[in-house]
Amino acid sequence: MQRVGFIIYPGFQIIGLAAATAFEVANLVSDPPVYDVSVRSEAGGTIRGSDAVSVDSVALDDTHFDTLIVLGGTGIPVSSPNLLEYIRTAAESVRRLASICTGAFVLADAGLLDGRRATTHWLMSPELRTRFPAIKVEEDRIFLIDGAIWTSAGMSAGIDLALAMIEKDLGRDIARSVAQKLVLYHRRAGGQSQHSTLLALEPKSDRIQSAMDYARRNLRNTLAVEELAEAAHLSPRQFSRLFRAETGESPAKAIEKLRLEAARLMLEQGRHPIEVIARETGFDDRNRMRRAFLRAYGVPPQDIRRNLAEA
Repeated sequence: MQRVGFIIYPGFQIIGLAAATAFEVANLVSDPPVYDVSVRSEAGGTIRGSDAVSVDSVALDDTHFDTLIVLGGTGIPVSSPNLLEYIRTAAESVRRLASICTGAFVLADAGLLDGRRATTHWLMSPELRTRFPAIKVEEDRIFLIDGAIWTSAGMSAGIDLALAMIEKDLGRDIARSVAQKLVLYHRRAGGQSQHSTLLALEPKSDRIQSAMDYARRNLRNTLAVEELAEAAHLSPRQFSRLFRAETGESPAKAIEKLRLEAARLMLEQGRHPIEVIARETGFDDRNRMRRAFLRAYGVPPQDIRRNLAEA
């Protein structure tokens, strides 16, 4: 059994423990069960979270863990010397040491993120960068892996972190099955932006949401207004008018943003040539994709891939 420990402290954010459920479900779909999950704190006992929820915990001791995950809080955690020493010592023996949200500040206080790439909730990234200039903070990532250190964004990103760990341990099929049982709409890769295009557009009606979901799943298609309108069960004229009223943008501009988001993620994953990425995301050719990247990001796709390789 692989021991997975979640470290909490007064004021921890309860949503971070949702990541523990991913390991729990992995045990249900794998045979035999793989993970032994426990919640730990410095002194043990009942620990009150950020809201009216308290959780029982076991005191930190010399138990060996395969994976230790430090949860975040609503603010920046204040780490005690004993906790920091425990984490420094554990880092020498665990296979993975991770943080969710502002738990990155605990790892940073312990000196374990110096010279590493790391992320946290986008709201707290500037503070992490200011306090710890030796860390290569990348605020627009769902999670990052740098050697044995894993860091994730805030809130629900801890579930994405846990699913990535499960995939690493048990394979993609098990991780996909866990995600389905958690009723996740889709799994997010680590390089995905913390800012979703679909969320930013925020369509209000089910019909426009359905059309955007259809577009995201079919980026290779032309996705003309007629095709999107059919997915929304509206006439093209009704669709265009309602789309702009709900999102403030034209369908063409919104589709380009979805294509850009998908293309950038594929670039960051680094597995496909740019010509393939352009085709898979509906840009058709690399020149059209290049022009879109210059408009949106000010740099061509090659520069984004080169910068990631040098990071």
